[in-house]
Amino acid sequence: MKVNRPIRPIKKKVSVVQTDEAEQTPAPPSPPATPTFKLQKLLAQKGLGSRREMEALIASGAVSVNGKTAVVGDRVGAQDLVCIGKRVIRLNLEESLPKVLLYHKPEGEIVSRDDPEGRPSVFDKLPHLRSSKWIAIGRLDFNTSGLLIFTTDGTLANRFMHPSFEVEREYAVRVLGELTPEQITQLTTGVTLADGQAAFSYLADQGGEGTNHWYRIILKEGKNREVRRMFEAVGLTVSRLMRVRFGPINLPPRIKRGQWLELDEKEIRRLLSLIA
Repeated sequence: MKVNRPIRPIKKKVSVVQTDEAEQTPAPPSPPATPTFKLQKLLAQKGLGSRREMEALIASGAVSVNGKTAVVGDRVGAQDLVCIGKRVIRLNLEESLPKVLLYHKPEGEIVSRDDPEGRPSVFDKLPHLRSSKWIAIGRLDFNTSGLLIFTTDGTLANRFMHPSFEVEREYAVRVLGELTPEQITQLTTGVTLADGQAAFSYLADQGGEGTNHWYRIILKEGKNREVRRMFEAVGLTVSRLMRVRFGPINLPPRIKRGQWLELDEKEIRRLLSLIA
């Protein structure tokens, strides 16, 4: 008798390749490093003074980070507690752009917060800031009008004002009388003032007669009353002086005397790219 045998399943050999477990399981990503910034730079950006002034403040021992006395060159991040004395300085590290404001200064205002004579101040007209202060980029005399720039960033202010950068200041000047060719040569090659030599890098006649003669001049420094003193050195008196440009910024015609205009983000980025 024929017996049917049960059919056995055929076992296939499976080739197993041994792999390194470390290759199969990717390592977890490292946490991103917390960005840090130089302490003196951040304090200057808060409008507390220039970077040099902040370095001096830190060197004096008045600044602490997380309860320890800071030293120049310390770096801080978002989690650090920074104090000047007992005052906590809140550093918003996400605010990378400073505020910049243009002001059309009229005659009869001083560029100072304190005046023993009680005269009107340009700072009385500016918008209030809660956590920083406006820094004037350069000054204008009491009887001088025109463009003033304010910022909350001490580093930016220093970039405009420091003599080594030779940032141009352009003025419209009205004088009593008219310059001779010899006087023009003196003013553009150098006249001697009490605090040293001074010269206009550009001088152009804008016309006019008698007591209403105008000139356009450019300087690359900002000594006290320099334009008036230079004209006085060649025997002429300035009857009106108006700054129309500072570096890459012209006084916008739409800003009337005593009014201000705050630059928007696009304008600030363009300004920073021009002075980089």
